[in-house]
Amino acid sequence: MIDLRSDTVTRPTAAMREAMARAEVGDDVFGDDPTVNALQEEIARITGKEAALYVPSGTMGNQIAIATQTRPGDDVVVGVGAHPAFFEAGAGAALSGVQFSVVGEGGLYTVEQMEAALHPRVYWAPRSALVAVENTHNRAGGRVWPQAQAKAVADRARALGLATHLDGARIWNASIATGVDVATLAAPFDTISVCFSKGLGAPVGSAFCGPKKLVEDARRFRKRWGGAMRQAGILAAAALHALAHHRTRLAEDHANARLFAEKMARAPGASINLAGVETNLVNIDVEPPADAVSRAAKEMGLLINPTSAKRLRAVTHLDVSRAQIEQAAEILTAALAKAAH
Repeated sequence: MIDLRSDTVTRPTAAMREAMARAEVGDDVFGDDPTVNALQEEIARITGKEAALYVPSGTMGNQIAIATQTRPGDDVVVGVGAHPAFFEAGAGAALSGVQFSVVGEGGLYTVEQMEAALHPRVYWAPRSALVAVENTHNRAGGRVWPQAQAKAVADRARALGLATHLDGARIWNASIATGVDVATLAAPFDTISVCFSKGLGAPVGSAFCGPKKLVEDARRFRKRWGGAMRQAGILAAAALHALAHHRTRLAEDHANARLFAEKMARAPGASINLAGVETNLVNIDVEPPADAVSRAAKEMGLLINPTSAKRLRAVTHLDVSRAQIEQAAEILTAALAKAAH
């Protein structure tokens, strides 16, 4: 079975499993796990932030960013389809009592669009407190934020007294696609969350990075929300291995996504915005119902998820080879034909 549902479906490589088996561990709740501590130091260095905290998921990383930089009743500005507003089970409202102002199109927004969403500073209006950017943007098909635009938004937000957060779950892909290092991409923002279990292929974990004071606040939220782990060094070792060995190879995933998109763009019943295929995600608009196409593809050996009534999303990753991508395009073309009849 070829699995293009997500880059979260990867399994640890043999070398990663060996690193996990050899990991030195301690009790991370006491701060005694040396491998977790090494990971936190390394990811703080890579992102250019003062400190970092290892957390179980990207959702927790984003929600910690919200909790540490807002108060209940505040408003958070995000792009259309942003992960914290779309994929996190209403956690912003449930955990931090915030609401979202959704702006822009295709995952991006301008300074002017951000400013238009801000509430007046009067007692009867929600307090605009945080501006968040998602890079790369999941719902927009792995779209990369132009760095000049991201910096302009963050700089203006800071000038207006707002906090800024970068949802960098796939910042590794943005870095490879642009040739800009992660620290530079993260520099305009107060905080950043990064994920190890997507393109990098680790089995578990993300990190919240930012000023030391916010990271200490984050530790309290991680404990409160049940995310404090004990001998987590076994998992942190996988993330350290991924950072050292799986970042540059993301270029292969991008090339495979481009190949898949070009093949599917010629398939009857499918249409793709090839200019929008920038990293490892491909949005495929289909004429038959997307769920019917997905079911037909599964019967033929391809797992691919619908993201709306007429759209499928394919995600390339380290467990899918170039040959499998070519085979996947053939299967999906056949599934489109089957679903159309």
